[in-house]
Amino acid sequence: MTNLPPARSLRVPIERDGFVFILPTLGVSGLLYGLRFPWWATAVLLLAAFLAYFFRDPERAIPQGERLILAPGDGRIVAIKAFADWKGAFGEPLTRVSIFLSVFDVHVNRAPITSVVNAVAHSPGRFVAAWGEAASAENEQTLIHFASPDGDVWVKQIAGLLARRIVCRVRQGVKVAAGDRIGLIRFGSRVDCILPATAELKVRRGQAVKGGSTILGVIP
Repeated sequence: MTNLPPARSLRVPIERDGFVFILPTLGVSGLLYGLRFPWWATAVLLLAAFLAYFFRDPERAIPQGERLILAPGDGRIVAIKAFADWKGAFGEPLTRVSIFLSVFDVHVNRAPITSVVNAVAHSPGRFVAAWGEAASAENEQTLIHFASPDGDVWVKQIAGLLARRIVCRVRQGVKVAAGDRIGLIRFGSRVDCILPATAELKVRRGQAVKGGSTILGVIP
């Protein structure tokens, strides 16, 4: 008898927050089919399919290496700028890499470096379009400080025009490995990665990146 290799699973994992939206939508679709409203039922079923697609949570190949800074989210880089340390709280020159996540991108966020979470701070704010420059400073956001012996990196989870819910699943004192899941933002958003200005950048403005897989930079 021939031993066959195990079949690969084609299932794409769904982020658990997504089931709050997906299951009721499927229920409404089934009810409409039962009431003999097939066109409406199909439309709602398609909405459920989109929600499953939006909340997908695929596995990623995490690059291995010392002092690598990984992209904290999927999307397109809309800005690479010097980060203004307006309150002296960061203590070193920094660079901000901003990633815009459209509704078609994976919205699960990942840790940029192997580190300890030094602080988590949530700030209320506006909900302007996340691709605009004003979103980094004005929108509702959660700032996560990742501290490591090689250097510190900050990640801002930023709400957008449609995103009204930031989910942060790490807290102060938690150890994370580079590429670990740390939360998500619902329905279009922005993620800023703030890294040492001395880091050697490996990306450019306009480039598409994958959370946990794309190397943003290397700490010297």
